[in-house]
Amino acid sequence: MADKKVLIRMRNLTKHFPIKRKFLQREQLFVQANDDITLDIYEGETLGLVGESGCGKSTLGRVLLQLYPQTSGSTLYYGRTLEEFKPKYVRRLINQLAGIVTDYERLATESGKDLLEEDISTLDRRARRVRQRYEDVLRIAGGLVLADDLHEASRVLEAEYEAGTVYVPLAAQLANLELNRDTLQAIDARTMEDNQRLADCKQEIAALVPALRRAQLEFDTRREAVDKLKERYAGKKDFSRLDGMQDHGIDLAKLTAEEMRVLRRELQVIFQDPYSSLNPRLTVGQIISEALTAHNIFKPGTRMLEQYVLNIMDKCGLQAYTLHRYPHQFSGGQRQRIGIARALAPQPKFVVCDEPVSALDVSIQSQIINLLLDLKEQQKLTYLFISHDLSVVKFISDRIGVMYLGILVELTTPEEIFQNPLHPYTEALLEAIPTTEDEANRELALIKGDIPSSINPPSGCRFHTRCKYAVGACKEVVPEWTEMKPGHFVACHYPLANRGETVVQEVKGASS
Repeated sequence: MADKKVLIRMRNLTKHFPIKRKFLQREQLFVQANDDITLDIYEGETLGLVGESGCGKSTLGRVLLQLYPQTSGSTLYYGRTLEEFKPKYVRRLINQLAGIVTDYERLATESGKDLLEEDISTLDRRARRVRQRYEDVLRIAGGLVLADDLHEASRVLEAEYEAGTVYVPLAAQLANLELNRDTLQAIDARTMEDNQRLADCKQEIAALVPALRRAQLEFDTRREAVDKLKERYAGKKDFSRLDGMQDHGIDLAKLTAEEMRVLRRELQVIFQDPYSSLNPRLTVGQIISEALTAHNIFKPGTRMLEQYVLNIMDKCGLQAYTLHRYPHQFSGGQRQRIGIARALAPQPKFVVCDEPVSALDVSIQSQIINLLLDLKEQQKLTYLFISHDLSVVKFISDRIGVMYLGILVELTTPEEIFQNPLHPYTEALLEAIPTTEDEANRELALIKGDIPSSINPPSGCRFHTRCKYAVGACKEVVPEWTEMKPGHFVACHYPLANRGETVVQEVKGASS
């Protein structure tokens, strides 16, 4: 996928829903619907998302579109550039650089106190927010030093633009910041003792403050130098390399309500329930044209609007004579077509398909899926297709992500998922698929146990309570998100392809 353009980039995306406190309850509890999800969605692809009910699939789709505000992390949209869209948060973040230093200093002071568990949790959340602001400033204001290779950035600037005296010192300093960008990671480790967490927090925050101060002092100098270089090398072909080092993605989580409203035209959703998602008081024509008039694409009541709506209805398999009918006068499959027509009317670039066929009969499912594929080809759409049915996702998707209890556990192509699954949860899902093949003595496999609570998820690997391969390390250490082969990612200590002697040795070591 390296040759494809990223349309949406999620980095450490987290969504926690707070639970109302009971009387005399001191600690605030959260439903951890999505936790630390990092994922790229490419232009023109269909990314399938599968998992059991309650694993956080639909929440991820809605958080991505900012229908639910995210708790932390970033959601970058590359359908427009920062220069083109000019969101207000860019200037606000740059102006807040000094405030970020102050926040870190305050955190460093407070982390040295004797705190109760409730205060530790509060510190943890504040540290995440401050760290996110720090990373946002580096991404937007860091400019040249946000290249994948900081040394290459310095070499290019020094050799080709003769600006080494301005950029190289700053690049070196911000390279140190890059090494410390996860300085508060120790706070997030729930298995650490409270005292150790506080000590690490104080030490690592204190180490970051001087580097942030240096970045703050030299930022204005760097910005002026960039402007001079652009004037000096305007129109030269090689100057594109300088701009290429900057990240122009728009962070959807930082937009104001009005800015997000503008982008709603480009980011649409098809809801799961084809009836409750449609306004029963509006006709089909009014439902489809609502977004068109809201975004000033057409004026209300015009002949051009009516003709455009009829064209969209025709593409979605709806007859013209149903234009003035109400949702209750349609079948489930027809109502889903209305929902699809409504989502595609403003000509979006990205559509979240939230289980669009789960409530339909099998024969109708195939019609809707084929319709989505045809419309994707015609309008060059990008889909996030959410479903609990692996067979459906295999047919429509270019890549498949498997979710369990709020986290991604595997990501690869449909062929790899079905032929070479690496995570035990993926293997269990595949074994539970009914088949018409005549296989001797084949029984549908069951995943033993219930899904743990997302309020208090298990330590280590979240699947270890139901995994038949789980060993000691699985219960204590969180597995890293690793690319086992090109394009095949998995979060498992002992992926199925590497299982065997490694697990045997682990079991022997535990028994001894």
